[in-house]
Amino acid sequence: MEAHLLEWLNLSVRWVHMITGVAWIGASFYFVWLENNLNRVNPKSGLAGDLWAIHGGGIYHLEKYKLAPPTMPDNLHWFKWEAYFTWLSGIALLCVVFYSNPTLYLLAPGSSLSGPEGVAIGIGSLFIGWFVYSFLCDSALGKRPALLGFILFVLIIGAAYGFSKVFSGRGAYLHVGAIIGTIMVGNVFRIIMPAQRALVAAIAENRTPDPALPAKGLLRSRHNNYFTLPVLFIMISNHFPSTYGSQYNWLILAGIAVLAVLVRHYFNTRHDSHKFAWTLPVAAVGMICLAYVSGPKPMSSAPEVAKAPAAIEYQPLPETAVGGGLKPAEAKPAQAPAAAPAQASNAGPGFDKVHSVIQERCTVCHSSKPTSPLFSAAPAGVMLDTPEQIRQNAARIQAQAVASQIMPLGNITQMTQQERDLIGAWIVQGAQTN
Repeated sequence: MEAHLLEWLNLSVRWVHMITGVAWIGASFYFVWLENNLNRVNPKSGLAGDLWAIHGGGIYHLEKYKLAPPTMPDNLHWFKWEAYFTWLSGIALLCVVFYSNPTLYLLAPGSSLSGPEGVAIGIGSLFIGWFVYSFLCDSALGKRPALLGFILFVLIIGAAYGFSKVFSGRGAYLHVGAIIGTIMVGNVFRIIMPAQRALVAAIAENRTPDPALPAKGLLRSRHNNYFTLPVLFIMISNHFPSTYGSQYNWLILAGIAVLAVLVRHYFNTRHDSHKFAWTLPVAAVGMICLAYVSGPKPMSSAPEVAKAPAAIEYQPLPETAVGGGLKPAEAKPAQAPAAAPAQASNAGPGFDKVHSVIQERCTVCHSSKPTSPLFSAAPAGVMLDTPEQIRQNAARIQAQAVASQIMPLGNITQMTQQERDLIGAWIVQGAQTN
């Protein structure tokens, strides 16, 4: 029941995070598009430009003031809660997924850090990231946007590299995304909203507004706009182990971030010309190149690899701990794998050993009835109870347990390299079950 409730809590928080994130990013994209498509030819007095649009069966006429109208309207719509709730739900999601069981989900297998130390690094990095970013923006670099952008990129990828050394691949990626998200919401809370309040207050008090504050807010808003596509990739990256599970995951993230920023720049500038249209085919070719270089190395099917399983010694599985967690089992002698069930009796000798490994290391979670207290149902619906289910999921097993080695989670079942090689050699030889 505890695992079931935790799953629904994860679902609820993730759904809120997605809804508010869509609202925030959608508003960001729309207002950048609006700014770029204003008709600035002979605008009315006091206006920067206007725009006519049709949507949903209605025609709209939008006007932008150079600074502000002579008097404020009774109803003024603010855009802030989307940003705040996206960040708050994102932090809640970090707590539910990573911080509630850091040794399993957050830390890299074999990490020397304790769970609380990993959580402290994760939370501390969010605030450090914001203060470093804000300091750089307020420094002389703020007047050199290209150089500032390059330095920020280097620092963020440096953080990704550091995270990859102590966190799991998923944990590293999500914390890079959390740093960027914290910077974005910090821009809204600390820069954009104060600038907007100062503008409204000056108009209400019949003072001349200071144009420097809205200009600063607009600059930070553009920063947020360029951050959006890398953040969106990170939000979906946990479904693609060939990215975060690679030993070069931080370089893959750097490559995708560069391609995403290039594409965003084209859409931000295409109103003037299409001189950055080259970024679209470059991004497509770049993704193909990343897919190629991140591919798994071809596995040898030489006899010595196939014979390796004979020397495998199985370590005991972790025992269930009170409260639904897992803890290492007490030291016990190495033991032979459990016998394969009746439905595997017609399988060949090679698959017998593979089936035993999968039963010992994988079906703790990936079963119609998981024995792990962490799950009430098989994660992603992947069940490996029968030979046919194993054969059908051979590609997934190769990607997650052999190539990227992100499974088992936190290696809680202590799968050895020899066992991974055994499964990999079986897949290379055709994944036959009989």
